[in-house]
Amino acid sequence: MAHRVHDHQSRLPVAQATVLALPPSSQAKDLRPRWTALDSLLCGAFAGAVAKTVIAPLDRTKIIFQVSSNRFSAKEAFRLIYCTYMKDGLLSLWRGNSATMVRVMPYAAIQFCSHDEYKKLLGSYYGFQGKALPPFPRFLAGSLAGTTAAMLTYPLDMVRARMAVTAREMYSNIMHVFVRISQEEGVKTLYRGFTPTILGVIPYAGITFFTYETLKKLHTEKTKRSQPYPYERLAFGACAGLIGQSASYPLDVVRRRMQTAGVTGSSCSTVLGTMRAIITQEGVVHGLYKGLSMNWLKGPIAVGISFTTFDITHSLLLKVHQMGYFTF
Repeated sequence: MAHRVHDHQSRLPVAQATVLALPPSSQAKDLRPRWTALDSLLCGAFAGAVAKTVIAPLDRTKIIFQVSSNRFSAKEAFRLIYCTYMKDGLLSLWRGNSATMVRVMPYAAIQFCSHDEYKKLLGSYYGFQGKALPPFPRFLAGSLAGTTAAMLTYPLDMVRARMAVTAREMYSNIMHVFVRISQEEGVKTLYRGFTPTILGVIPYAGITFFTYETLKKLHTEKTKRSQPYPYERLAFGACAGLIGQSASYPLDVVRRRMQTAGVTGSSCSTVLGTMRAIITQEGVVHGLYKGLSMNWLKGPIAVGISFTTFDITHSLLLKVHQMGYFTF
């Protein structure tokens, strides 16, 4: 019987015999996880939305102080939060958050996605494909990612700032802000404050991504674990946010002043003019660094949550792909 089976196989056509001779592993479906730009966009959008929603009341309070001449203190900040809650209710603390979501979700999606792409490009250029980048390319990838995201979503940031510092009666929704600004102040106003934004994003995004990636790399080298625990990711992100936001904070104040000039009565329309006016009227520390302590509270929380959410969602999506779902 065995002889007849062997004799039958020996008479099979060559191509068919070759298929039968292939090892089982080569015929199985390739289920290795695949990471796409769409995955990066989805994870980035979700990470940005979660982080910004958590710190929205603190963020709104910081913006209100940034665009006013009132001196900032932690006591006054929490007093403002309490008075807003008592006067307009709990949800008023999240006023402008819908505009924030409209801006942050595409911003974070583009930033994380482009960061992955820039890392690949720079890794290929510097000969580090698939490996951790050297320090300067690591910083450059973050700066380019932040600049790309800011350029593509800036008008939404302007709208969000206007909604945060005005009463509900002035702007009823996001589209109303766009329409009123375009009609009353001109379309160019939607890009007021763009220059300090880019000047601030370059060091902020560069330092933030650089610090986070460097801490993960050092962690892997020391612990021999490929992935940090969630609380370690939060700590790395918090450090990254603290350093990055402290370095670029004065330009953030200038940006907010320029964005809200149309509703606060300010006449400054240039970076240097706005900075000079702030220093003259309020001083360097109390002017350009107004609200920085609030940023030290909310910034590390936001960046830590953002990076951690992105990495965890990233790992979950890879597992989903490995199981054979969403293999498009």
